Amino acid sequence: MADSVPVNGPDALDETLNRLSKKPGVKAVVILDRATGAILRTTGQLSFNAAALPSSGSFSGEGAAAQQQPPQQQQLQQQSNGEINDQQPQGLEDFAAKVWNWVNASGTLVLDLDTEDELKLLRLRTKKQELVIVPDPKYLLIVVHDTPPA
Repeated sequence: MADSVPVNGPDALDETLNRLSKKPGVKAVVILDRATGAILRTTGQLSFNAAALPSSGSFSGEGAAAQQQPPQQQQLQQQSNGEINDQQPQGLEDFAAKVWNWVNASGTLVLDLDTEDELKLLRLRTKKQELVIVPDPKYLLIVVHDTPPA
């Protein structure tokens, strides 16, 4: 075979991210550490129009009832080297924390219902976008894409 596809490692991850980000409608791809919720990689662009979360950086949801600030528009763009632009990094961290908490709560729900079952996929569709989340023992793959017209 002349064209070999990397099977494992950073090259395979970069190839997968590039392939996903080129799909029609894909706005962003985010990879989180499964244990901590830390942002490992991101591609694409995310925009948020929501009240800001407390800046404590807590993944436990503490302070969620704290006084909320007025809605603001945030844009996060990936630079060519794969790092997030310093323009509004807190928005991406808040997004990652919310998704990480949701995945953990969903996994707990699945185990509470049946201890022999496990969470394989989460899908959340809104009027504006859809999140597809694939949990892995080490990582969370989050694909954000436009919601197709009905």
